[in-house]
Amino acid sequence: MGPTVRDLILILQIFFPADLDLRQALYLFSVIFSVYPLLRLHLNQRRQPGQRTHGAWFNSIRSLFRNALKQEDDAASIWGAGNDRSAEYAEYISNDLGALYQLLGLNPHLLENPNPDDIFPAQRIVLCTPRLSCTFCPPGDLNIIPTLRRRTKPQVVWILGENLRWMQGDVIIAHCSSCGADFYPDSITFRDAQNRRRQKLESSPTYIRVSKAGIWVHRRVAVLQESALNRFHAGWSNFADSLNDVTGTSQRKFTYRQSQRLWVEHFARRLLLFHNQIETFSCKAHPSTSSLSEAVRSTIGVDGGVLPCAMTHGCTECTHLKRFRSDLIAEGAVFGREYEVVGIANEPVLPDINDPVAAQLGTPQQQELPPDGLPRGYIRLAVMDGKNIPHQKCALQICERPLVNYRDGRFCEVHLELAEKCGIVSCGQPVREVGALTCDNQTHVEWYRQYKNRFTRLSFPGVQRVIRRQQERGTANPSAPTLHVELNPLGDLPGNEVVHTFKAGSTYCLQTIQWACGHPIGWGKCYRSESSSQVLSIINRIWADYPAAKPGFIAYDDACSLLRHIVTQDSHDPWLQSTKFVVDAWHYIGHLATDALCRLWCNPQPTNGSQPDLIRVELDINGTAHQTRAFNTETAEQLNSWLNGFESQLRHMSATNYDFFIHALMMLYAERIEKRVEEKNLGLTEEFWAEALGNNADSEL
Repeated sequence: MGPTVRDLILILQIFFPADLDLRQALYLFSVIFSVYPLLRLHLNQRRQPGQRTHGAWFNSIRSLFRNALKQEDDAASIWGAGNDRSAEYAEYISNDLGALYQLLGLNPHLLENPNPDDIFPAQRIVLCTPRLSCTFCPPGDLNIIPTLRRRTKPQVVWILGENLRWMQGDVIIAHCSSCGADFYPDSITFRDAQNRRRQKLESSPTYIRVSKAGIWVHRRVAVLQESALNRFHAGWSNFADSLNDVTGTSQRKFTYRQSQRLWVEHFARRLLLFHNQIETFSCKAHPSTSSLSEAVRSTIGVDGGVLPCAMTHGCTECTHLKRFRSDLIAEGAVFGREYEVVGIANEPVLPDINDPVAAQLGTPQQQELPPDGLPRGYIRLAVMDGKNIPHQKCALQICERPLVNYRDGRFCEVHLELAEKCGIVSCGQPVREVGALTCDNQTHVEWYRQYKNRFTRLSFPGVQRVIRRQQERGTANPSAPTLHVELNPLGDLPGNEVVHTFKAGSTYCLQTIQWACGHPIGWGKCYRSESSSQVLSIINRIWADYPAAKPGFIAYDDACSLLRHIVTQDSHDPWLQSTKFVVDAWHYIGHLATDALCRLWCNPQPTNGSQPDLIRVELDINGTAHQTRAFNTETAEQLNSWLNGFESQLRHMSATNYDFFIHALMMLYAERIEKRVEEKNLGLTEEFWAEALGNNADSEL
């Protein structure tokens, strides 16, 4: 409960001079609440023996009061008979500050109490660490705690408050005299075992520094930026422009660089908390924006990642009780022909198996009820798909390294010397002049000129993307129009076979995997193609630390090729024991009906009852039983549709920023799904776990 009006009047009568201007008194009230953390640090330091009554923390409080009692134009205030009595009043208030807080309902001697909210709007904010003691030094003899000292005098900074108003404030840095650690309002710097200066992040600071020049921003502004990203896909520059329009002042401007720094600082903490890494994370002290992004990326995943919370996620849309053929019979299911798929009419009968891989796997066994007394178990289905949102990389096709220069560069650090050679890879001759892309061979010069004219407004990777999408449509619909683009030949070599380095290369696609409800599980990048080997590498990486959480089914548009690759590489691969790979319902339409492996093992909803986990029986309005799909196998398309809104930003990012951004997007989308599950009450009940696990129901997800 806050102070009453009577308490405030009493405080004014006891602690404030009668001739003090009311405006200054109210301003002084805001300073009183701002210095509360400093008083707690002062009292904590006094707990150690041999400490002075008035130390550096107390002197800082007194100095801040003295400055507050000055006029706003920084001229000396004239009190009473014409003397400047600001120092006298500051000393008086400082000495009785404990009693003043007691009247306000606060007890700074209870050091475990958090800082109070400001009763009065702050006119000048004091920033300092929320900690009272060093986190690196253990207690000494007699349990003497390693308290913090003041390292420097208050430093004047600019602060963008939660009300989107610029104001000046003071930053005070705490210091541990034992280990040399410095405690800032939003971070801690220290020396590691190799005597290197390192930095840890405070998990939830009220203010975040966004510039070495002394610019601090309230955390709620970062939350506003996150909401702008999530709801409107606003980038760093758009948010900065919007914020400057709102503040409407020429006194300070929120720059693009500061906006990016705020974004990285905020999401660095969010991601580290989300991945349970905030306590162990550290980076070099006072990192640049790119260095901080790289450090976080190295901690939670390079070129891919996994969401730990996804491994324990479960809801009614992605997790079902194990089903058996007898369940379908009890529900009145009418079985179709062998290996027919739900929703597809006139499916031809499966031919004789002449595929060695399909023959090796045999045919799926009909699933019957478990013996009496055993629990049913449960099944989860994951959906995987590739999304064509690449980022730039080295121009050499076989190289996966990042560019040295993302503005107009073409090569990584290892292949940087190739910038001085002809862009036709097979040539190898020096360029004809500095800045040129070809040698003095007129054939190469002319081919590059035609290439440049052809792709001035449309990049070659863009044309390849259009061709690839047209080909995908052609697979599903042979009558669909296709696009063919041919470059001029280079001698006897067809134009589309000329290997060149005229432009930076790009990754092939972003591979995402999520539960059937849409909750992301993990992601990875395919650099050259969406090959089965790269896809297998991605899912192996995602479930490397969670083998027991592998899904019962994975729906993928090319699941039959992936299954064939797994069996061919290792017929005893653990995936073959834990998971069935099925083609999602949409893409299954375009798969060959004569592919025995696909028909036998990758059918998303066979009507013969061989995969009862994938089937539900529903009655239509006439009471006729129909088999329907038990899971939504198109959630990957829904996630990819959401990612489309960020495609223009992601394509122009460096590899580090791209990974950091995808980590943030996956976290935001996961939180969105969790919120929907909670709002719609889709969580798994105790009755579900009792039937699924029996006596082991306590081991639920």
